[in-house]
Amino acid sequence: MNQINPKKLLHSKWTAVKPVNKEKHFMVTDVEYDEEGVVILCCIEAVLSKRSMEINWQDLKQTQHWRQGWK
Repeated sequence: MNQINPKKLLHSKWTAVKPVNKEKHFMVTDVEYDEEGVVILCCIEAVLSKRSMEINWQDLKQTQHWRQGWK
């Protein structure tokens, strides 16, 4: 399980274990928090295609799907 601090999520880099559409490397481009500091929105962008999508930030903790950094 990847350890993630929600405060350091913005601009973090991730590698998809199983690439889809040849998109493997991603960067978190947008994070929104509520009044209590809980993440309510997380957007990642594919480095190669610049395609952006929303993701549940806690999915990034799953090592079978995501690796921290670009590998």
